[in-house]
Amino acid sequence: MSFRKAELDLILVPAGLLIMFVYHLILFYRYLHRPHTTVIGFENNDKEAWVERVMQADKDDISNALTVIGSNTSAATSLCSVCLTLSSLIGTWLVNSSDNFFQSNLIYGDTRPSAMSIKYICLLTCFLIAFSCFVQSARNFVHANYLITTPNSDVPVESVKIAVLRGGDCWSLGLRALYFALDLLLWFFGPIPMFVSSIVMVLILHYLDTNTKPMHPHLKTTTQKGLR
Repeated sequence: MSFRKAELDLILVPAGLLIMFVYHLILFYRYLHRPHTTVIGFENNDKEAWVERVMQADKDDISNALTVIGSNTSAATSLCSVCLTLSSLIGTWLVNSSDNFFQSNLIYGDTRPSAMSIKYICLLTCFLIAFSCFVQSARNFVHANYLITTPNSDVPVESVKIAVLRGGDCWSLGLRALYFALDLLLWFFGPIPMFVSSIVMVLILHYLDTNTKPMHPHLKTTTQKGLR
């Protein structure tokens, strides 16, 4: 029976992770070559228009823009703290691990100590990747903040766009790492819940990531025309 449980982990867990990886590879391809079919590309189009408006706005509008940037920075730093806290807890649990619920006979799967260590390490890796992505997201938003508020300087609009879009991209990567972490968390309850959650998550993400609306043709600002 223990061999069958281990064999089930060796089949279902890689299959579930493969489904997640293939979906995100397809999403990445669509984002690069057909961004209008993804929600990320649709949002980036609005962000570019927002940056153009901000760069030719007066002081009151810039204050509102700084509020928007500040809220994104605060959200990224908050998730950084959450990921770092969870990573610390998992690391402590891994060091002081002993027989617990996840190693009982109630879990249909490989519950050997070596397998449990692999589960903890995989989950810890996802949280650390998410932490790194959210840190980079906050860094880019802070950089955009500096560019927007630089006095008496002709800051290129494209530089601000790159900072804002990179901050959003790192935010998205951090969320994807958390999605993988949720998938791996269910692995502690057995390979079957993990495999089922992979399929369900891909279906939900496909619905959330797919855009069917046409890109809004934002009007170009006078600043953008002047740069040309």
